[in-house]
Amino acid sequence: MNAKGVTTDNYDGGKGLELIPFEKVEVIFNLPPYLAHNTPAVHDGFGDVAFLVKYRLLSANEQHGSYILTAFLGWSIPTGSYTNGSLHAIITPTIAYGKGFGLFSAQGTFGVGLPVADTNLVGRTYAWNNTFQYRLFRKFWPEVEMNSTFFQDGENDGKKQNFATLGLVIGRLHLWKRLGLTIGGGYQIATTHFHTTNHNGILSIRFPF
Repeated sequence: MNAKGVTTDNYDGGKGLELIPFEKVEVIFNLPPYLAHNTPAVHDGFGDVAFLVKYRLLSANEQHGSYILTAFLGWSIPTGSYTNGSLHAIITPTIAYGKGFGLFSAQGTFGVGLPVADTNLVGRTYAWNNTFQYRLFRKFWPEVEMNSTFFQDGENDGKKQNFATLGLVIGRLHLWKRLGLTIGGGYQIATTHFHTTNHNGILSIRFPF
């Protein structure tokens, strides 16, 4: 729900096909999300197509430190219909990190969205996300996530927002041969005075193979 009380349903959430062509490389092709705004004043439509490449810099299993450090490079193409996408392509370099402590784990990302043109209109966004999980009964992962965004240029220049999300991830569940199922859900609440949305329900379903 945004500041005007309009509820938006985001179908797909920008997820898609994830492939690992090489040992340390992952490539993700994100399908454009479909945004339904539940108000006649705003057109529904598809968002932008996006791609992501990950390269694992460092990693170790539980016996050797249980940590990971990965570099991301994402970019989006302004294919959104009506106003459901950005004005220009956006390149997003990101660093991701994680550390396990027995049944407890902490992981996060820090990235910046860099528009290729009209930065003064589109603006730069600095996103810092951190998640804390605890493993229960092998397959259950209750978690708390903090999502912070800092805005530079654009209509929200100088502002910042933060969301706290309580969630639960179940998985990986075995389906057939190498095919698995992971389900996650959460509820996101704004903790700062300024926020572009609030009270967001999140559902994620993945089929790792």
